[in-house]
Amino acid sequence: NAFHGRTFGSMTLSASKLTHRDHFAPLVPSVTHTPYAYCYRCPFGEERDSCSLECLEFLENQLLGRIVPPDEVASIFVEPIQGEGGYIVPPRKFLQGLQSICRRNGFLMVADEVQTGFCRTGKWFASEHFGITPDVITLAKGIAGGMPLGACVSRADLMDWPPGAHASTFSGNPLSCQASLASISYLRKHKLALNAKKLGNHALHYLRDLQDSVHIMGDVRGLGLMIGIELVKDRRTKEPAKHEASRVLNKCFRSGLIMLSCGESTVRIMPPLVITREELDRGLEILSGALKSVK
Repeated sequence: NAFHGRTFGSMTLSASKLTHRDHFAPLVPSVTHTPYAYCYRCPFGEERDSCSLECLEFLENQLLGRIVPPDEVASIFVEPIQGEGGYIVPPRKFLQGLQSICRRNGFLMVADEVQTGFCRTGKWFASEHFGITPDVITLAKGIAGGMPLGACVSRADLMDWPPGAHASTFSGNPLSCQASLASISYLRKHKLALNAKKLGNHALHYLRDLQDSVHIMGDVRGLGLMIGIELVKDRRTKEPAKHEASRVLNKCFRSGLIMLSCGESTVRIMPPLVITREELDRGLEILSGALKSVK
């Protein structure tokens, strides 16, 4: 369910929707995908409370044991919290176990924090929630408050490239870099990580209370101001409510609230980090009305 971008390389790493890859084959060879810890829809049919992380067992015993020689693996790419794939928050032990596999085999662990970085989840980086230290982190979006900028951050011993090995016309754009410094300064000064944590907890409590009476709300999950509401036609079968999700978004839009979906039928909540409690409550009221009106 990963999404890492739309360039040729990052498109190969992505697997959240067929539309992102359709008509672009052949893609970069020697990239193998493995199931994420999507506990609400476990690919191995396990339940959240009794799971023994079959997703990691599959990676280690099947892929690395039978298909992909470990000494030919450069790195494992992972989103600490999946974005486009459905705002999926994995168990803490999944990412810690993944890091252990990387350490034992000498793989680099690359965390894509393009969407989760810079205070979005209540900490500067989502990796901090799970107690992991990636070897490489990819960053963008919140790094410059809307100006185009991306960064690849890693341990010093990995950044031993000679001058000119990685360059482009627009790299180091001075305007974007200045915007990034201003954004980081603002995030620190106004303690927006703390704001995301407080308001995110408030929103999660509100939505989970609402879930008791709105039966198309199959799962509510998130960290900080990165929250997903997965809509289903039936809680027992968990059939994705794609049409209903579209109707909820349209009803919100007509009431002055712009929202997006992700995954198959997940409504995402990702407001500006400067949002106030009053503004958030107003948005939640509109969303609540839309959810209640859709059967």
